[in-house]
Amino acid sequence: MIKYKCLHHVSLNVTDLEKAKDFYSKILCLKEINRPDFGFPGAWYDIEGQQLHLIVDSKSQTIREDKSLSSREGHFALRVESYTETLEWLKQNNVEVLEKPNSKSGFAQIFCADPDGNLIELNVEQKDLN
Repeated sequence: MIKYKCLHHVSLNVTDLEKAKDFYSKILCLKEINRPDFGFPGAWYDIEGQQLHLIVDSKSQTIREDKSLSSREGHFALRVESYTETLEWLKQNNVEVLEKPNSKSGFAQIFCADPDGNLIELNVEQKDLN
């Protein structure tokens, strides 16, 4: 049996590191952290003790050709403090969103995508919807 402590990191492929860093740093407001020199470009971000790793690989098989928003494609989810404030921030920054405040999951969800089409869910418990 495997006993888990936590999710350590999620890795995503990107094609343009500067565009990706701009999105994750300025739009999603994540804190970039030091990354070892692996000999290929990328960036790491801290998310409350877990990490997001960006890896530049323009030939990656995980880059989505169809960049439309979907809640059914592979994605990672971040819990946010305020649904309303998060939604307003994304809209102020001209980020396309898919809103699902009454999702059957029990989470009020906002879906968006980075410049390469990697999907991100931002959510709160529906009881905390504000």
